[in-house]
Amino acid sequence: MNPTLMSDLLCCRRDGASPAPPPLAFDRWSGDASAMTRAPKGIQPEPLTAWLEAELRLAPPLDFQPIAGGASNLTFTVTDATGRRVVLRRPPTGHVLASAHDMGREHRVISALAPTPVPVPPALGLCTDPDVNGADFYVMDFVDGAVVFDRADAEKVADAVRPVMARSIVDTLADLHSLDPDEVGLGDLGRREGYCARQLRRWQRQVDEGSDRDLRMVRELHDRLVASIPEQQGTGIVHGDYRLDNCIMAGDGSVAAVLDWELCTLGDVLVDVAGLVTWWGDPKAGLGRLADMPTTVDGFGTPAEVLERYGRRSDRDLSSLDWYVALQFWRVACIIEGVRVRHTAGAMGDNQHYDDSGARVFIDYSLNRCAELLAATG
Repeated sequence: MNPTLMSDLLCCRRDGASPAPPPLAFDRWSGDASAMTRAPKGIQPEPLTAWLEAELRLAPPLDFQPIAGGASNLTFTVTDATGRRVVLRRPPTGHVLASAHDMGREHRVISALAPTPVPVPPALGLCTDPDVNGADFYVMDFVDGAVVFDRADAEKVADAVRPVMARSIVDTLADLHSLDPDEVGLGDLGRREGYCARQLRRWQRQVDEGSDRDLRMVRELHDRLVASIPEQQGTGIVHGDYRLDNCIMAGDGSVAAVLDWELCTLGDVLVDVAGLVTWWGDPKAGLGRLADMPTTVDGFGTPAEVLERYGRRSDRDLSSLDWYVALQFWRVACIIEGVRVRHTAGAMGDNQHYDDSGARVFIDYSLNRCAELLAATG
């Protein structure tokens, strides 16, 4: 698994460049008791090593390395004495909203999707005993492949493979949306109707409860979005944060594994389609990550082509998609505000490349884009 497993909207400098990963040389636990004080934040090496040895037969000493770039939950590569690698995922340290960091839910989702056409990392184990590592966590298998995180990564992809990646990303999303939640054992993952209204309530509540400042525009746009919600077209499994850099790609351009299931639920799947289009990026008008998304490189196609291909794989009406894109910009502003507050409180691990002023600028940009789209849709 590539160190840029988890895209980080906040770790872009004001000029939009992606940061170098933080140095890890002194932030690992290798099984030496004298090194315990150097274990990464979020890792309790002694009890965790014992659990991984007993439950997954990992061979000590174990090496824990943070995967750079996580914007929400903390993720670590764990390597044992034989070279076997697994990936461990846990909530941020400190005070967090339990509903936003439910490890059992993520573990359940990837376990249920394992036999379907949607590729996911194989789930290996879930621990709900806080004595082991201070919080719930789950472990998944290491998936070979690459995360194409930004334009620099995408430019290294062969010209002939880029359109294959683009098609595979769209087709995998269509495959997810075609699944019957009941048939895969996820029929009770969430309420089926009123998804967008619930999203609006959820993220507004998280801003109200978690923000350390007055964001009046968030509330104003919330009210406008609530007043114009399109009618939901059926119910499907919603990933919640689907785009190229949240997938591991195989060498042939196919999707090897879809990552970051923390926002997965049941509801209106057009939210995923709008998210994919939004995060396809814009190298000219986009800000920060939106200007540096890998799909902005020649060969990946355009958002219009994404919609055309998805439309051929789905019978859903896409005529109201601009509203869903507006929702995406509003929601990402709320999410980044939550991450900004957690960074300020020191709950986001060892990432030293966080830019608070850049986060604030991107939040303002996202809210303004939401307002523009709502104005255009009437």
